[in-house]
Amino acid sequence: MDARFTDEQEEVRRTLRDLLDKRCGPQELRAAVDTPAGHDRALWTALAGHLGLPGLALPETCGGVGGTVTEMALACEETGRALAPTPLLATAVLAAPLLLALGTGAQRAGLLPRIASGGLTAALAVPGPALAAALALTGHDRRGQWAGGGRAGGVQARRAEGGWQVYGQVDQVLDGHSAELLVVAAHTGGFARSRVLLFLVRGDAAGLTRVRQTALDATRPQGRIQLRDVPAELLGDEAADALSALARLGGTAAACLAAEAVGAAGRVLERTVEYVGQREQFGRPVGSFQAVKHRLADAYVQVQAARSAAYYAAWAAAAPAPGAETAGSLALAQALEALRRAAAEGIQLHGGIGFTWEHEVHLYFKRAAGDELLFGPVHRLRAHAADAAHVFEEAGT
Repeated sequence: MDARFTDEQEEVRRTLRDLLDKRCGPQELRAAVDTPAGHDRALWTALAGHLGLPGLALPETCGGVGGTVTEMALACEETGRALAPTPLLATAVLAAPLLLALGTGAQRAGLLPRIASGGLTAALAVPGPALAAALALTGHDRRGQWAGGGRAGGVQARRAEGGWQVYGQVDQVLDGHSAELLVVAAHTGGFARSRVLLFLVRGDAAGLTRVRQTALDATRPQGRIQLRDVPAELLGDEAADALSALARLGGTAAACLAAEAVGAAGRVLERTVEYVGQREQFGRPVGSFQAVKHRLADAYVQVQAARSAAYYAAWAAAAPAPGAETAGSLALAQALEALRRAAAEGIQLHGGIGFTWEHEVHLYFKRAAGDELLFGPVHRLRAHAADAAHVFEEAGT
């Protein structure tokens, strides 16, 4: 394994960081999260037009750049560093890979070039309290019980004249209130022969009601969607194995999320080190005290270890390599823990301004807490990885 990044990969990182430094400062971030969409449309247009970011991991035949999970993870590290308010995660990391994996030729040709150009945003809507269950990050449910099931609960799909209709509600959909296309997981086949399939729902479809939810992390907007006999198009065909596709997506999504968390952790740690070098107490910089040095050194080691794990998870998902099925979960657990540690140290070491609404450090702490609620918790990520690797099984069983 060559752990060095290529010149092209380093250019992706460098160019994206330069653009975000110019276009995504604290004031721009706060202004974007207060908009109805919750993200900066002008920034998204710039990222798509100048860098091709939405199509970074899509093949060139679909209008993309032709990169891999590694390039997307590096991009997510930079967007996480700035807490960039964009639909990158929902559109490019969660929805687009499913369209590529399961879509018919016509669906891929009609949707993926529009996503790659930034002209179409998408969101993945899976019923249940946590996205982690659907992505098999905290367990592998081969029957899709996370989606509700039975005659009630979750989202149901039934055949209608000329296609399909879906009915139900999903409460936590990343960018679900603003995405122009929804990829909805729904039960079909009734109670006895129920199975989960994925459906495409237009954002302006009749019978669809959407509202933005109040989220702990305002930089990660969520929406609640209600579907009342909404016209839908089956993604792929009825033979498609949606549950396996979602489980495969979990590994790549976890690698990108881990890189994003590492970027955020590194940035909040940088800001904290800079601050304690300037703030004085008892006539000397706070950062000169040994106790402060030790705390920051421990946080730094944790962030660097999480960065290595995130890079390996991205490489393993792109290869794919042995252990790729657990590398994502472990890297995400380590990265979320590092971000929570770095953000907590940042709040404390910034002193009286660290916990104020006006300072940005609390946004990083909320990102750590919000991501753990959505994709964790950390102990379950690690427990699932241990189960998948048969760590606690006795020999011969």
